[in-house]
Amino acid sequence: MATRLARKLPSSFSAFSSSPITKLTSGISPPSMSHGGPGLRCASSSSSSSSSSSTTTTGSNSSSSKREKKITDRLSAVIDAVNDRKVPPELRGQRNNVRSETDIINVVEQRIWHSMEEGQFENLAGKGKPLNLNTNPHADPAEDTLYRILSKNGCAPEWVELNKEIRNKVSEWRVALKKAWTSKCNGNDEEKWIERCESLKKQLRDINDKVFRYNLIVPFGRQMFGLKWEKEVARLEE
Repeated sequence: MATRLARKLPSSFSAFSSSPITKLTSGISPPSMSHGGPGLRCASSSSSSSSSSSTTTTGSNSSSSKREKKITDRLSAVIDAVNDRKVPPELRGQRNNVRSETDIINVVEQRIWHSMEEGQFENLAGKGKPLNLNTNPHADPAEDTLYRILSKNGCAPEWVELNKEIRNKVSEWRVALKKAWTSKCNGNDEEKWIERCESLKKQLRDINDKVFRYNLIVPFGRQMFGLKWEKEVARLEE
């Protein structure tokens, strides 16, 4: 500003433009926004906005966790209610107790005894009459019909006939083994015992082959075990 005034003044005043005051005024710059009051106000406003946003995030997280916990508690309550419906009324409501199969069996036995004491088994239908074993309520209807047809014609399923054959052969085999063992204990020839053992072992393999075939065709739950030579001999030694 001093420089512009010096240009407009006459030449006699040109020395004033080079004075120390002019130099001082030409070096002054306007205040910066990065220093002083305005800058501090901007920084404080930004910090307050960040703190408010973090508070909002924390509040939303806590509310979502509470909502999830409430849903989990409701689901667990429903599951407990369903499980309670599966057990007798005597065992319901015991959420913290360990309920085993024995507890349920005890409840059933107690109900049976109470029913017997009250006489609820006295007037059952068919009391004193022979049971009707012509039908099997637990068997498949098609198989039950087939078995009844075979029974009326004097026939039996293959696995029934094979079961009878195996039992007869096992009985005969054990009698022969016991006879050979008794002969050995009476002091007879050892070579005769060895020959007899070879014959008995061969018969045992034939019996086990029939047992294997029987287990393949028999209904589930009626399989049988084969014979073991060591076990049969140990039974005689006892």
